[in-house]
Amino acid sequence: MKLTLRVWRQKNADAEGAMSTYEVDGISPDMSFLEMLDTLNEELILKGEEPVAFDHDCREGICGACSLVINGDAHGPERTTTCQLHMRSFQDGDTIDVEPWRASAFPVIKDLVVDRSAFDRIIQAGGYITAPTGAAPEAHATPVPKPDADFAFEHAECIGCGACVAACPNGAAMLFTSAKVNHLNVLPQGAPERETRVLDMVAQMDEEGFGGCTLTGECATACPKGIPLMSITSMNKEWLRATRKVAKR
Repeated sequence: MKLTLRVWRQKNADAEGAMSTYEVDGISPDMSFLEMLDTLNEELILKGEEPVAFDHDCREGICGACSLVINGDAHGPERTTTCQLHMRSFQDGDTIDVEPWRASAFPVIKDLVVDRSAFDRIIQAGGYITAPTGAAPEAHATPVPKPDADFAFEHAECIGCGACVAACPNGAAMLFTSAKVNHLNVLPQGAPERETRVLDMVAQMDEEGFGGCTLTGECATACPKGIPLMSITSMNKEWLRATRKVAKR
């Protein structure tokens, strides 16, 4: 396959960025998208040019580090992570635009790499449980109803890639935050911080500068792990419940 790539290049956070055009040839349809970028970078290095900076880690669709906007879609044309997107999803001769996440809360560090530490701070605000230290508790000591366990597992699948933010026209982080809140709030282990968790995490989300949610649904459509849109509704209910409970104290 021969492809034309239009890639966002930006030297650093303070520099002006622009799209640069590159031609790559000999691309196998079985390559992953990141392997194709590796091929581009090898050619750039041989020419003495600066390679394209992009994030990656596990390359197994688990960590979410590989986040890119490809032809205007978060992670590209398939509902998967960028590292699991293969070049057979494109045609020989295609022109492909490759950009970083676009959100004020995710500032560009260099080229396609953005700073997603805002997600870390949301987690730090309440994404934990109070647990006694010492030996591991008996697995069946705290029974969890099957529907609650399924609900928790569904939300625990969130890998924090930020596709929901990149796809949202408002740059909202509601799907990410709701996944982290709902995952713990439905379990008995998360009960001690149930109210403070949702209030603190939502407050931190707002402080980070993410946009407001208008339930357009683009976040759930782009999510590679299928976190449902109803997750946001569940978190809103948790937030109202916590607000009323705190107000009565």
